[in-house]
Amino acid sequence: MSETENAEAQGAPDLENTLYLELKDGRVTIQLLPDLAPQHVERIKVLARRGFYDNTPFHRVIEGFMAQGGDPTGTGTGGSDLPDLAAEFSAPSRARFVRGTCGMARTQNPNSANSQFFIMFAPASSLDGQYTIWGRVTAGMDAVDKIKRGAGQSGMVRDPDRIRSMKVAADVR
Repeated sequence: MSETENAEAQGAPDLENTLYLELKDGRVTIQLLPDLAPQHVERIKVLARRGFYDNTPFHRVIEGFMAQGGDPTGTGTGGSDLPDLAAEFSAPSRARFVRGTCGMARTQNPNSANSQFFIMFAPASSLDGQYTIWGRVTAGMDAVDKIKRGAGQSGMVRDPDRIRSMKVAADVR
């Protein structure tokens, strides 16, 4: 048994598949789900390791629904310099959008996810099987709940809260 397998068997987190998202109100721990979305998990890790997400805003935040970030422009139209990803949708029997689920944002094109993501405040079965699920919050949901909300149906936020940093746990010493 490898060290990773042994640690997982003892209940220790898989640090290579754990993210630390630092927000103004504390740390959020996200378990990455490479078994559901290997390409999207790899993308999130690559961008986190580049520091891409650091200081980016939660530009769209809708009460009772979700907080969306990962766009350096803060407009909802920006992304990374990497190519868009093909959809990795999960059947609702395998994974659902519930409180704490992390999904990839996209345009109407199912194969347009790039860097933007969202964290669910509450369940939304209408998203099941329509968006890629790449992670779930395992600690710090109270900090997510304190992200500044936007206004109107679009949820666009004026003077939004920002991601202080996003790091792969294996890289944190």
